[in-house]
Amino acid sequence: MRMHRKSRLDERLAACADILTVADLSEKNMQKAALVKQNLDFSALFERVNPVRLEIGCGKGKFICELAQRERDFNFIAVEKIGNVLIEACEAAKQLGLKNVHFINCAAEVLPKYLPDDSVEVIYLNFSNPLPKLGYAKQRLTHPKFLEEYKQFLKRGGKIIQKTDDKDFYLFSLQSYRECGYAVKEVCEDVSALNDPENIVTEHEKRFSDMGKKIYRVVAERL
Repeated sequence: MRMHRKSRLDERLAACADILTVADLSEKNMQKAALVKQNLDFSALFERVNPVRLEIGCGKGKFICELAQRERDFNFIAVEKIGNVLIEACEAAKQLGLKNVHFINCAAEVLPKYLPDDSVEVIYLNFSNPLPKLGYAKQRLTHPKFLEEYKQFLKRGGKIIQKTDDKDFYLFSLQSYRECGYAVKEVCEDVSALNDPENIVTEHEKRFSDMGKKIYRVVAERL
């Protein structure tokens, strides 16, 4: 089903321009677009120099806004390709007065265009689309194609923290991490059972947990 375009979307996105970078997609080929560097100046964006963490696929922003409130000594980049969804995250961050979050409206393939090399210490992948059909495997955010791309901006020793409700995607991701030379540091096959007070329950996580589905978590380190 096609998503209904939100009222005054362009106007609302423009009102968030101080915390939002909208991708330049004049080059329709995303891989070619990523080669034309327009690195964000983090010190200018955040007006301070702190470690940078990245969420790819931030949705409506519940996770990143809560994390940014908890972790004031970190700067956060949140990425979402669907502007219709991203606007809710941007407006939530502005309402909360968060100064340590900046959003990018782009697909994951374009991230090397905007993120300086070796600039990110953690990548969060929360309930990325598992794309179960075999023909879509290369579009999964833990496919080796993406894991190699992340090495451009993820520091050595940096981590990818992934959560998913899809067991097949979880197993696929484990294989991909190892295939690409990442070290799998932590694995949990039932996050809810941990009762971890530090765990931020996203919209998707609550819905899937309420359905009785297990939540899988993987922490992989770039060597």
